[in-house]
Amino acid sequence: GYVGLVSGTCFSEFGFDVSCVDKDKDKITNLKKNIIPIYEPGLENLVIKNKEANRLTFSIDVKENIADADVVFIAVGTPARRGDGHADLSYIYEAAEEIAKNLIGYTVVVTKSTVPVGTGNEIKNIIKKINPKAKFDVVSNPEFLREGNAIEDFMRPDRVVVGCENEKAKEVISKIYKPLYLIETPILFTDLKTAELIKYAGNAFLAVKISYINQMADLCEKVGADVHDVSRGIGLDKRIGSKFLHPGPGYGGSCFPKDTRALIDTGNKFKIDLSIVKSVVNSNEKRKILLTKKISTLLNNNLNNKIVTFLGVTFKPNTDDMREASSIPMIKYLSKKKCHIRYFDPTGKKDEFKNLKNVEYCKNIKSACLKSDLIILHTEWNDFKLLNFKKLVKKRNFKIYDMRNIYSPLKMKKLKIPYFGIGR
Repeated sequence: GYVGLVSGTCFSEFGFDVSCVDKDKDKITNLKKNIIPIYEPGLENLVIKNKEANRLTFSIDVKENIADADVVFIAVGTPARRGDGHADLSYIYEAAEEIAKNLIGYTVVVTKSTVPVGTGNEIKNIIKKINPKAKFDVVSNPEFLREGNAIEDFMRPDRVVVGCENEKAKEVISKIYKPLYLIETPILFTDLKTAELIKYAGNAFLAVKISYINQMADLCEKVGADVHDVSRGIGLDKRIGSKFLHPGPGYGGSCFPKDTRALIDTGNKFKIDLSIVKSVVNSNEKRKILLTKKISTLLNNNLNNKIVTFLGVTFKPNTDDMREASSIPMIKYLSKKKCHIRYFDPTGKKDEFKNLKNVEYCKNIKSACLKSDLIILHTEWNDFKLLNFKKLVKKRNFKIYDMRNIYSPLKMKKLKIPYFGIGR
């Protein structure tokens, strides 16, 4: 998966012998052929380099690789369960059982996956129950990898968080992260539960910042202010900081949506009302509806047979991840209203839209924009930052809805193109 492949590859780049194990035979076969299952800048070259150096291997053999390992990282998915939003830990516990059956000698079992508080203790209990004689320690080492920047985030992180219970485990993990000590990376050692909570608390706080600036953007539109100046004005305060203060169609991806829900679930479990996080989740869901209504308004509430172009559909640039992307509910709604939707994304055609009527994937920007009534800049890929829209559209009357504020409203006004951004 995303976390396992990036982490494993980067550890091999540190000089360790790493084996990435997965039950998906096709995925392992492809990785042996240097076919990478995810879009992540720089990852393919790093995989090839370390494979050729014999530091990185790919296998479906769980038994042999766990038996030989000094450290085993669990990096399986913890998706939100359907219906209740709880983190699905079935893959985590299945991995723990597999590890327990095959442990030989002292081994440090590390949870890289994002898991609720108390999961580390449950993993420990599972291993003890299945293999009472096993010599092991359980460590929590949450990942903080941004899709599109994952390699840089691993190699030069803001910090490394490690939850462990004794000096022996701490010593092993310290050796693994020694290359980061050399560049003075802060390494924070805590107990298991604290490390597990840090990941959720961090992601929830970033989600708060995103939702906050989106609400400020809505207010700016009403009062005639510019959200970019508001963002800069508050971001220059070192107590606040400028990151994650960029308005848009709401957060998505593999982390923020499920992690905020899982944190709320943990709060409910311990009878703590995390009202701020609840409000953020609610606000983010409403955001998709709000912006979809704006699309309808821009087309004078007459969507039938209108040609709408989406430039970018992934939840953010430099990734092919469609999980919780705001483009999905928007395009589904427009499809039901009999719009003709065209989309282009640098990462290609998306399965999420294959069964929708009137939705067409275009192989280039030109074909996506031709004769369009409304162009929606949904994802801020570099490919979309210097476009000549009049030349692309070849039509007098068209509008632009820039959900990422890529372009200057003043320049668009000079070009006499009806342009609408977020919060300005």
